[in-house]
Amino acid sequence: MTRRLILFEDSRWSDLAPLTDILPVHALVFGASHLAARWIEAVPEARPTAMVGRRVALEAWRETPSLDGSRPESRDDTLIVNVAAVPGPWLGAVLEGDTSTLWSAAGRVVCARTSFAATAPGIARGESFESFLRGLELSEASLDARVIRWPWELLEWSPEALAADLAALRPQAAGEVHPLAAIYERERISIGMGARVDALAVLDARSGPIHIGARARVLPHTVVSGPCVVGDGTELLGGSIGRSTFGPQCRIAGEVDSSLWQGWANKRHHGFVGHSVIGEWVNLGALTTTSDLKNTYGRVRVWVGGREVDTGFHKVGSFIGPHVKTGIGTLLPTGASIGAASNLFGGGRFAPKHLPPFSWWDGERVVEHRLDRFLETARIAMSRRGRPLDPADQAALEALHASTRNQRNALGAVA
Repeated sequence: MTRRLILFEDSRWSDLAPLTDILPVHALVFGASHLAARWIEAVPEARPTAMVGRRVALEAWRETPSLDGSRPESRDDTLIVNVAAVPGPWLGAVLEGDTSTLWSAAGRVVCARTSFAATAPGIARGESFESFLRGLELSEASLDARVIRWPWELLEWSPEALAADLAALRPQAAGEVHPLAAIYERERISIGMGARVDALAVLDARSGPIHIGARARVLPHTVVSGPCVVGDGTELLGGSIGRSTFGPQCRIAGEVDSSLWQGWANKRHHGFVGHSVIGEWVNLGALTTTSDLKNTYGRVRVWVGGREVDTGFHKVGSFIGPHVKTGIGTLLPTGASIGAASNLFGGGRFAPKHLPPFSWWDGERVVEHRLDRFLETARIAMSRRGRPLDPADQAALEALHASTRNQRNALGAVA
């Protein structure tokens, strides 16, 4: 009998905004990859069969893992997992336990096991898939599992996952490392095919492993401290960079610490980004800087779901949604939450701590970033990396613009 794997996002995806403004929870960077890939690796004997969630978000995600194309049998053992759950020791008990069971933690559905025949009618339900699961006649049990609810938990739990992921990688040296590059603990460093590490670059794996992806570039005067993943095609252009995960095709310079970069983002100049999560197609202008520690050393609060939430942590930077642009000298306060498609250019002044999607902040006031003008900019920015703004991208952005109008109205940002 074949085992199937179905990954779904639950109804609390909005608590991870702005990171989920146009992407599904499956896509969020965590550890050395993203949440969906982590689950596929955690259950290698299972055939990934479906990703379930918001249709418009899943269609806009271009890095969707390949799904198994074989025809499921009605009796196939099907493991259904909330993709926001972090694999852990509890998984063994689930895989060895009884079928026809639904497991929860702290009131959230974590996973279920049943036949494919029982599961199949719910796959097309999308956002209501969680309710479908609760309606099945399954026995219920609880377990002790981490389930990512808030954006700052990605930051808190990712370093442990990153170190574990990299420790499992086989070191390789398929790329080019200049003889004058400084390498500490070479046996903990992996260089992908076509990657290049230039003279006077430093790869320091004493504090954790490092992986340089295929066709990535590490230019002179760049210090990379592990644990760190540099995604395929990403370029590190000088500065101090460490304890971070970079998705594909980023351009990074300056100082970056303990952060997650979804991919396709720019930070080509000086400025500090720490304990932050950066969405796709973000461009941080020169000297853009995030604060990740309050002057009082107090706990940081972040705007989530229409309210400020106490993170319980003292080091929290910014959560920046996809397609955000900042002008030179932009200053982001501790715990900032910047919605997708926003444009900030009030250099030298602290930006507002919270901006809804499609905000236009000039240092004095917030107005709406017009959809037509934004889409024109997005087409140009994406074309510079050889990627078109395709219909799925545009549909996701248009849906976000429509669904967040009330948020902008609340700030008086809509004319």
